[in-house]
Amino acid sequence: EVQLQASGGGLVQRGGFLRLSCVASGLMFDDYDIGWFRQVPGKEREGVSWISSSRDRKDYAETVKGRFTISSDNAKKTVFLQMNDLEPEDTAVYYCNAIRYGMDYWGKGTQVTVSS
Repeated sequence: EVQLQASGGGLVQRGGFLRLSCVASGLMFDDYDIGWFRQVPGKEREGVSWISSSRDRKDYAETVKGRFTISSDNAKKTVFLQMNDLEPEDTAVYYCNAIRYGMDYWGKGTQVTVSS
């Protein structure tokens, strides 16, 4: 069974930081692109960051560029999202997903709340 578990969320003040982790199991981790998404109730899901299966290409939404950093530890089948200079607008449930061609797996999210 494929499992993706996001963790590391919490409550922080504006300007604070968090490090999210996405641990994968049940798949060949090195074959998959990994993405981070976030969603607020009543709003559409937003892509936040992405890292290629080769782990040599990365991308970020304009809203987080310069503040968030995606990285990976393939030996631990884990992708991280370092979030700095957090803003109230970053408040959302954060999800990670694994993508390989047309295959797409999602895990349960972790709540990030940024107070003003």
